[in-house]
Amino acid sequence: VSGVCGCCGALRPRYKRLVDNIFPEDPEDGLVKANMEKLTFYALSAPEKLDRIGAYLSERLSRDVARHRYGYVCIAMEALDQLLMACHCQSINLFVESFLTMVRKLLEADKPNLQILGTNSFVKFANIEEDTASYHRSYDFFVSRFSEMCHSSYEDPDIRTKIRMAGIRGLQGVVRKTVNDELQANIWDPQHMDKIVPSLLFNLQQEEGIERSPSPETEKESPVELTERCFRELLGRAAYDNIKNAVKPVLMHLDNHSLWESKTFSVRCFKIIMYSIQSQHSHLVIQQLLGHLDANSKNSARVRAGIVEVISEAAVIEASGSIGPTVLEVFNTLLKQLRLSVDYELTGSYDSFANLGSKVIKVHEERQLQEAVIKTIGSFANTLPTYQRSEVMLFIIGKIPVPGMYPSLGVEGSRMIQIMLLKSLLQVTAGFQSTNILTALPTSFLDPLLSFTLMEDAEIRLLVLDILISIIDRHDNRHKFSPVRIISDISVLKLKVDKCSRQDNLFMKKHSQRLYRHIYLACKEESSVQRHFESLYTLLGLICVELANEEVVVDLIRLALALQDLALTEEALPVYNRCAIHALSSAYLNLISQLTTVPTFCQHVHEVIESRKKLVPFLLPEDVLVESSKIPEKLEKVEGEVLFVQAKIAEMLGGSGYNTERLATSYIPQITDEDRLSKRKSIGDTVSLQLEMESRNSPEKEQVKHPNLHYTCACVCVCVYSVNVEELERERRRQVVERFQTAPFEEIAAHCGARASLLQSKLNQVFEITIRPPPSPSGSVGNGHGRTRSVPVYEMKFPDLCVY
Repeated sequence: VSGVCGCCGALRPRYKRLVDNIFPEDPEDGLVKANMEKLTFYALSAPEKLDRIGAYLSERLSRDVARHRYGYVCIAMEALDQLLMACHCQSINLFVESFLTMVRKLLEADKPNLQILGTNSFVKFANIEEDTASYHRSYDFFVSRFSEMCHSSYEDPDIRTKIRMAGIRGLQGVVRKTVNDELQANIWDPQHMDKIVPSLLFNLQQEEGIERSPSPETEKESPVELTERCFRELLGRAAYDNIKNAVKPVLMHLDNHSLWESKTFSVRCFKIIMYSIQSQHSHLVIQQLLGHLDANSKNSARVRAGIVEVISEAAVIEASGSIGPTVLEVFNTLLKQLRLSVDYELTGSYDSFANLGSKVIKVHEERQLQEAVIKTIGSFANTLPTYQRSEVMLFIIGKIPVPGMYPSLGVEGSRMIQIMLLKSLLQVTAGFQSTNILTALPTSFLDPLLSFTLMEDAEIRLLVLDILISIIDRHDNRHKFSPVRIISDISVLKLKVDKCSRQDNLFMKKHSQRLYRHIYLACKEESSVQRHFESLYTLLGLICVELANEEVVVDLIRLALALQDLALTEEALPVYNRCAIHALSSAYLNLISQLTTVPTFCQHVHEVIESRKKLVPFLLPEDVLVESSKIPEKLEKVEGEVLFVQAKIAEMLGGSGYNTERLATSYIPQITDEDRLSKRKSIGDTVSLQLEMESRNSPEKEQVKHPNLHYTCACVCVCVYSVNVEELERERRRQVVERFQTAPFEEIAAHCGARASLLQSKLNQVFEITIRPPPSPSGSVGNGHGRTRSVPVYEMKFPDLCVY
C-alpha cells in the first residue's frame, strides 16, 4: 500500500506538492520557510498556476477549519499573505477570488481568533495596489460582516474589544479597496453607508463603556481612536456627490439613539466631519443640518436646541473655509425656528390647534432654544467678512414683523419676535468694525432701526441703543464710558480717538439730525430706567469720539443743553427721569468740554458741577445712575448756579473759532403731534412716520417740497402734523389729510389721475413745439388748408443722395 501511495504522490501536480511541503508535521513549528520560498519562486515563474495554488490552499484551509486544526489554518493564511504580497501579475485576480473565499470562511467561523485572523489578512490585501482592475469582485459580504463585528457583544470584554477593533480595521480596508476603483460597486451607496457609518459611530460612543485591554496591541491605540481615524479617512475620501450619503446616516443615528439632547457627542461627530471633508464641500453639510432642523420643527425643544448647537459649531468651522451659498440660508432657517419657538411658547402646542395627543410644551426649554438660536446667529456672524455681515444685518431687520404678518402670534407674539430679532441683530453687530460708517449704517437699515426708539416697550428701546453702540464703536471705547460718572481728567479713560474721515463727515451730515432727534425723544420716555440713560450716555460719548467734527461738537453741546431744558420743563416726567436727564447732561458736558480743550468752557462746566455737589447732588450721576439712587420725592425748581448757561458757553467757544450763532441757538427737535400724543406699538407705524419726517426735516434740503407729492397710504394712517410750522401751513396740511381720510377712494384716484393728465398735456405741448414739420423735397410747405401735420423722423422722405 505504501508503494502505491508513494507512486500516486509522485504523480501529483507539482504545485500541490509544493503547497503540501510548506505545512510541517507539527503546526507548532510554524510555516516551513525554505519550502515557502520554493512555492513563491514557482508562483512567480509560472503565474498561470497561481489560481490553482490559491484554490488548493483554500481547499486545505476549509478542511482544516472543519477539523478544528487551527494551527494549520494560521499557516495557510500566512502562506496566502506572502503569495499575495509577492505576486502582482495579471493572474492575481483569480488568486484573489480564492483568497477572499478563505477570508470569508474565517469570518464566518465562530472562533474570535479566526475572525481576527481573517480580518488581518483582508487588511493586508486591502493595502495592495493591484495592477489590473476587477470587474466582478464583490465586497458586500465583507461590509456586512465587518459591521456586525463592530457591534460584537462577546462576553469577555477583552475579546469583545479585539473583535470590534478587527471590524473597524476591516471596514477601513473595504473603503481603501473600493473608494477609488470605479469598476467596483459604489461604496458610497446608501445600502453600504447605512451599515458602515452607524458601526463607526457606535464604537465612537464607547469611550467610557469599553475597558482598555492591557495587551500591548491595544495600548497603542484604543478602539475610539481607531474609529475616529477610520471615520476621518472615510470622510476625507468623500467627493462632492457623496457627502449627502455619508452625512445622512449620522443624522439618522443621532435621531434613533436620542443623542441630540446630550449635545456633546453630536457636536463631536460634526466637528470630525467638518474638519475631515474637503473644505469646498463643507457648505453641503450645513445644508443637510438646516434641512434636518426643519424636518424636526415639531420635535421637542431639547432636540432642536441640540441641532442648533451643532449648526453653531459646524458653521464656524465652515466659515473659516468655504462659505458657499448658505450664508443667508443659515440665518433664514434660524430665524424661522425662532419664530416657530415663540409660536409654540404662546400657543402651548406644536400644531395650529391644540389636540389631546399634542406634546406638552415646556416654556423653559423653548426659552433655552431661543437663546441657543440667538447665540448661533452671533457665533456664525462673527466669522463673516464685513460686507456679508452688513447683508445679514439688513436681512434680519427686514424680517421684523409688521402688523398682520403673523396673525396667529397677536400683539404679544409680535413683540416677542421683535425682541428676539433685535437680540439676534445685537449678536451680529457684536465686534462689528467697519471703516466706512456709511456702508455700516445705510438708510435702509438705519430708518427702521431708529423707528424702534419711538416704541413704548423699554426692552426694545434698550436693544436698539445697544445695537447702535456696537456699530458706532470701532475702537472698543464703549466700556470706558461705564459707569457714568464725573471725571476730572478724562485722560485716565485712554480713549482711542482718530481723525474723522470723509465718510464719517458725510454720514453725520446726512443722519446727525435724525440721531439727535431720537436720542432726545428716548430721554422723554417715562419707562426709561438706569440702563437706558447709561446706554444713551455711551452712545453720545461714542458719537463725540468716533464721528465728531467741529459742527457735530456744536450740535452735541446744543443737544446736551436741550436735555437740561427738557428736565426743567417736562414736569410730567417722573422725578427719577428728570434727575437722570440732568445727570446725563452734566456728565456729557463734562466729557465734551475736556475733548474740546477750551479752558473757559471746562472752567464753567467744573463750576456748575461743584455747585451741584454742594447744593443738588441728586442731579449728578454718582447719586442717580446707581443701583440705589438718592433722589428727593419731589423735585423743586432748579435754577441759578447749578445750571449750565447756553449764552456763556456760546461766548466761551466763540473765542476758539466755533460757530457762535449756532451755539446760541437752542436745539429744538422737530417733533410731531404723533410723537407727543401717542406711543407706537409696531414698527409699521413708526416707519411711516419716519419716512414723512425725513422728507420734511432733512437738513440738506434747501427748501420744503410740496407735501402732497409725498403722501402714501402709511402717511394717511399716521396723520403727521408739524408743531413748529406756521398756523397757515398747519391748517392747509390738516385739510389735505382730512380729504385723504374722509374722501371716497374714487375721488382720491380721480384727483391723482387729474394731476397725471395735466402732466401729460404739458408734455404734449412741449413735443408739439419742438417737433416741426420737415421741409418737403419738392419745396412746397403745405396745401394751404391749415397747419401741416407733424411728421416723425422715421416717416420722412429723403432724396436718394441723402441716404447711405
